Amino acid sequence: MKNNKNTLKNKTVRIGCASAFYGDSQLSARQLVDGGNLDYLVFDYLAEITMAILARSKAKHDHLGYALDFVDVAMKDVLADCAKQGIKVVANAGGMNVPGCIAALEALCEEQGLNLKIAGVYGDDLTANAPVLKNEFDLSENQTAAPLPENLSSMNAYLGGAPVAAALAAGADVVITGRVVDCAVVIGPLLHEFGWELEQYNEIAQGALAGHVIECGAQCTGGNFTDWHLVPDFSDMSYPIAAVSYDGSFVVEIPANTGGMVSVGTVAEQIVYEIGDPANYLLPDVACDFSNVQLEQVAENKVRVSNARGRAPGNQYKVCATYVDGYKLMGQFFMGGQRSALKARTSLEAWVQRTSKAFAQRELGDYRDVSLEIIGNEDTYGPHATVQDTREVMAKFGLHHDSKEALVFASREMAFLAAAAAPGMSGFAAGRPRPQPLMRIHSTLIDKNAVPVKIQLGKDVLEQRVFTAASSEKTAKCQFGPEVSAAQPSDQQAMVEVPLEQLAYGRSGDKGNNANVGIIARKAEYLPFLYQQLTATAVAEFFAHLVEGDVERFEVPGFHAFNFFMTEALGGGGTASLRLDSQGKAFAQMLLSKMIKVPKGLLD
Repeated sequence: MKNNKNTLKNKTVRIGCASAFYGDSQLSARQLVDGGNLDYLVFDYLAEITMAILARSKAKHDHLGYALDFVDVAMKDVLADCAKQGIKVVANAGGMNVPGCIAALEALCEEQGLNLKIAGVYGDDLTANAPVLKNEFDLSENQTAAPLPENLSSMNAYLGGAPVAAALAAGADVVITGRVVDCAVVIGPLLHEFGWELEQYNEIAQGALAGHVIECGAQCTGGNFTDWHLVPDFSDMSYPIAAVSYDGSFVVEIPANTGGMVSVGTVAEQIVYEIGDPANYLLPDVACDFSNVQLEQVAENKVRVSNARGRAPGNQYKVCATYVDGYKLMGQFFMGGQRSALKARTSLEAWVQRTSKAFAQRELGDYRDVSLEIIGNEDTYGPHATVQDTREVMAKFGLHHDSKEALVFASREMAFLAAAAAPGMSGFAAGRPRPQPLMRIHSTLIDKNAVPVKIQLGKDVLEQRVFTAASSEKTAKCQFGPEVSAAQPSDQQAMVEVPLEQLAYGRSGDKGNNANVGIIARKAEYLPFLYQQLTATAVAEFFAHLVEGDVERFEVPGFHAFNFFMTEALGGGGTASLRLDSQGKAFAQMLLSKMIKVPKGLLD
């Protein structure tokens, strides 16, 4: 960097995130470009299963395999204004075809009369080389130790932000990546702008946290917030901006005169979203410790975030492989009238039994799994359901079978229920559901030296580099002090039971077949009571009807939080699950209904 260190210390880099997933708002980029006073506009498009979808797209058409919305919608709308304002763009929109995305964007530039330097970062796609890598490395699944499956749909390493910084240093105005960790689209610009050395782990950890907070778009500005009823104007929902300083501390804010909100609660919820151990959040560029992060409301809709800590990341990349494991059939119908839940369940069970018998006669084999959920009867709550009877429900079914032919038969045969089962059924206007491949995820690790990273500028590959790092030791779990862990209520205090939501915020998410629920105390005074009653055992018992694996509790003293990590919690997770909530999105909302005893005077 040409800037001297004193100049850099007074510098602020403003980064706005316009996308949390492939298919997010078509209006968010325009909002940020017009009102964000940005240095960088970034987009996060890629989830694990998105890679498999893009891989299938590329297999059908060589020029596809990237996030079409990025070029055809977002960039078509704002690219000229980004060029005019000097806003650089970083997006993981390349998916399985970074060169294809570059070509499409170059065509758009030509159409709009723009002369921009477009760079690509890739090398993450290991699919074609999987058989060779399987012989050279232990690619067993991180959690189950299962071997790498054959016939993969996709296999990608999660790259970091360092190659993005290298592409920016080469003069890129726009950087397109393949599979990177979500926060890499923020880490890369910060490495470049501040000239951080790759060993400045505390600063990079803060940059990673900035990326983690804004990578899910409006989820840190009021989207999915526990106190959703306090959020102004969802119709003009604000997308987030991180204003980052040289030391990595940052302020989360929103464009003026938009909806949404930024509070300690909205930011805290996003920090605990989709993480495991907050003291060991592992990324290619840095191993992060978020346990003692500090949150400060510095102004209306502005929260300052500081005190993340980092260390060497180690010399492995996470790898996510996807593969097809049979087929699934998902659908639903409406049932009305008295005892609607019982009628819906009786009808579904009759259909499953009828088709199972037909499969046996045709030697097609039986269902591998069946999931029947009556929505409106609180089936997802299991033993915590409070609904006794209701006069309308949606009957949802999920079926797994090795044979697509069997599920086509089942889909056609469902029609018999309309005239031959319980009364009050409707909702078939959309037609018969179609079987879809059931995709599973295989997560593993691979040495970084097995993944050379390509950096392309225009049509030329500038360099191919290996980004190695020093080894790293795991940090011990963080714990609350004795003022929390040893505190006991006085015998003289009158106790009352209240829903957890009255005492805390909550946010839940998924990683493969695992789920997490983050709980943040609304007041520090509530912590001792949450510590005693919201144990890993208590949470495991609450979710016993859904979680097949273990539940582990992590403590986050910095902003009065707990994170509960649950294994084998989602019936396979993502597109492998037959459940309606296949990603645990409602887990936090469910847990917030749990009753907790606190002193009445504390509430007063």
